[in-house]
Amino acid sequence: MPVAQRWMVGLLGLAVLLANIAQPYPSVAPIHHIPSLLLVLMAPKLLAQWPLSTRAVGFIFAFGLLHTLGGRYTYSNVPYDAWSVALIGTSLSETLGLARNHYDRPVHFAFGVASVPVVVEALRRHGGMSLRGSLYLSIEFVLAIGAAYEIFEWLLTLFMAGADAELYNGQQGDLWDAQKDMALAFLGALCMIPIEILRARRA
Repeated sequence: MPVAQRWMVGLLGLAVLLANIAQPYPSVAPIHHIPSLLLVLMAPKLLAQWPLSTRAVGFIFAFGLLHTLGGRYTYSNVPYDAWSVALIGTSLSETLGLARNHYDRPVHFAFGVASVPVVVEALRRHGGMSLRGSLYLSIEFVLAIGAAYEIFEWLLTLFMAGADAELYNGQQGDLWDAQKDMALAFLGALCMIPIEILRARRA
């Protein structure tokens, strides 16, 4: 595994550990962070068996950092308003007229953006698939994982205490939250399609 990739895996592992120091939401934090920790632990073996470019690993790393930050605060409570007030003297929610915490929205979009180059590269490098086929399956991957995740969130509500389920799901009273999340991931994936096509033509 290249040195840059080792650094990214290590830094993501460190981020997960730091996110759980004095964890403000301990009842739901493990659900967010255990998958990330498993990915970090399995990454050396996975990347040895199915190597990826540093670019592809970089997309996974960037998304992992966004998710880890969201998991620290259960997404719904990421204090970006307090940070924006400290940095620029004004609240983002007040400036943009936001009625809810919207941290989850760009992260769902980022999932679509990050998934396409990784899936396309993996299918072309290790599956011998054409560019067109890999692009199509990358979109299908984003839609399938997005739907599966929303179903997972729904199933959690059947087994978790009501307050914890609401804290994890982060619906914040929006009846169309799941559909918006999936749509944003889909949009992020679509935005990457022309970029991947241009990269393939230049290669």
